[in-house]
Amino acid sequence: MREDNGRCTFGPQSEYADFAAEVFSLLSDGTRVRIILALDEGELSVNQLAELVGRSPTTVSQHLAKLRWGKIVRARQEGTRVFYSLIDEHARALVTHAVFQAEHVVDSIPPHHRTAPGAPVPPADETEEQR
Repeated sequence: MREDNGRCTFGPQSEYADFAAEVFSLLSDGTRVRIILALDEGELSVNQLAELVGRSPTTVSQHLAKLRWGKIVRARQEGTRVFYSLIDEHARALVTHAVFQAEHVVDSIPPHHRTAPGAPVPPADETEEQR
């Protein structure tokens, strides 16, 4: 991958293919996706994350341990509290694209296309449910 131009140059024989599949496996849980979305705003404690994602602190801690193992999040201790943050922007980008793909499944003209410059505008008489 040439990050300077954003184009992936890896082929099907890439040594990273199996590791990439492990990343997708790690991100295949809705709670982990929600944690990554929540951490986009910056570092948060387990309790803050639990409240944002609607899960118990114990459950969130278990998911954070897996995300730490996968080198997606890092922990920083301050006294007795631990704060978590994303290590880099790549997991967030994967989750963002997955959410965009999910919007295509639900809507004929997904919201991310409606707000893009030059995006098609749905007819005024079309309800949200019809889209």
